[in-house]
Amino acid sequence: MLFNSIEFALFLPIVFFFYWFVFNKNIKQQNALLLLASYIFYGWWSWKYLILIFISTMVDFFSGIMLQKEHNRHKRKVYLFISIFFNLGMLMYFKYANFFIENFVTAFTFFGYKPDIKSLNIVLPVGISFYTFQTMSYTIDIYRKKMLPTKDFIAFATFVSFFPQLVAGPIERAIHLLPQFFKPRKFDYSLAADGMRQILWGVFKKVVIADTCAKYVDIAFSSHESMSSIALITGAVLFAFQIYGDFSGYSDVAIGTARLFGFDLMQNFAFPYFSRDIAEFWRRWHISLSTWFRDYVYIPLGGSRGTKWKQVRNTMAVFLISGFWHGANWTFIAWGFLNALYFLPLLLLNKNRHHLDVVASGKILPSIKETFMMFITFGLTVLAWIFFRAQSVAQAVDYIKHIFAVDMSGKGLHVPKFLLLALFVFISVEWLQRQQKHGFYLTEQIPVLIRWSSYIILAFITAFFMGKANSFIYFQF
Repeated sequence: MLFNSIEFALFLPIVFFFYWFVFNKNIKQQNALLLLASYIFYGWWSWKYLILIFISTMVDFFSGIMLQKEHNRHKRKVYLFISIFFNLGMLMYFKYANFFIENFVTAFTFFGYKPDIKSLNIVLPVGISFYTFQTMSYTIDIYRKKMLPTKDFIAFATFVSFFPQLVAGPIERAIHLLPQFFKPRKFDYSLAADGMRQILWGVFKKVVIADTCAKYVDIAFSSHESMSSIALITGAVLFAFQIYGDFSGYSDVAIGTARLFGFDLMQNFAFPYFSRDIAEFWRRWHISLSTWFRDYVYIPLGGSRGTKWKQVRNTMAVFLISGFWHGANWTFIAWGFLNALYFLPLLLLNKNRHHLDVVASGKILPSIKETFMMFITFGLTVLAWIFFRAQSVAQAVDYIKHIFAVDMSGKGLHVPKFLLLALFVFISVEWLQRQQKHGFYLTEQIPVLIRWSSYIILAFITAFFMGKANSFIYFQF
């Protein structure tokens, strides 16, 4: 079920009504309702997906219990291995089996022998990369004795399948989200109102910004050989806003929806395009995944301890794994590798922790130096996004070659003025709100007339652009 669909527009108020007006006095009944709603939400794509998520839930639920009961170190490792092996095995099969088969055939073909192996007919379950990482964090944290397992299967199953963030995150940690299913929840108007504002802002980013940019991005990438350099640069920049509007828009809707039910999800994007270097960008982009890799890959590998060579090795490993997590294509690995190359100079010069504050904090405009740094960081990010968007590494390289060929004779990309205006307004609002939780965070201090006028205008613009419900980019991951 898509957030930007009529089905969800009907689904959400129904669940909300029963949650607060029928089962509001019983936490277990509320959790059971959320579990049912989450399975309906996820099964809307295909009921077969429910089998996988249920089995994954069972494996990690019982692995957690056994990890707590067992004190023998060797046996505890076995239970942890079962959880990780099952989740990663399921992920590797559904997401990467064909990738390995195709590259295996290509490698042998290079040496003059072509194996008669065909790709498998596998359909990638929506959101599998997200909920497998979420459940693995549960068993890993129990193994590390950072938390105790739950014996409430309904609560745990609801944590795994919680519909607001199930399909595309944020990737929540059990230590943060799971305890919320055991606390009494009372309706908070101010929390719900802010949730609605964040939902509206998220849908606006998806429908008006991302989906509109997508039309012109598709043109640029599908016929880049005949495009002028300026047109290709424009296409790459528009993709940067497309993927940001699409993914952060989903996160906004997810976080806002969770607030309607009294839950707090972690912030997943913190205005990343206002970053002054790549390290800051990665602290602000897809925060839930970046911190997951930090805590469960980077630090176990040694983190920032040891020699510079080990730090470089650990950093490179995280970026390459992050790229591979995004998809079974060499383009994502190239994207991860390129971002690692951006990051390494900062690491080697010990400057990767320099910009921990908000840019131009307390000021309306940034300094000339800050503007230059943001411009360079954004430019490097856009260059890397070309690999992310391209169908192959060869296409990405060719796209970049045509940019630097400085060809003004090719076709232009005729971007309508309304999109340029929408992007200007969007960037301006995000800049002014960069110290807030989200772009449409409005306090009660702002006059009622201004607040409600903003809601109506934004809702009207979004409704005007609303057409066929387009899937979110990160559903493929």
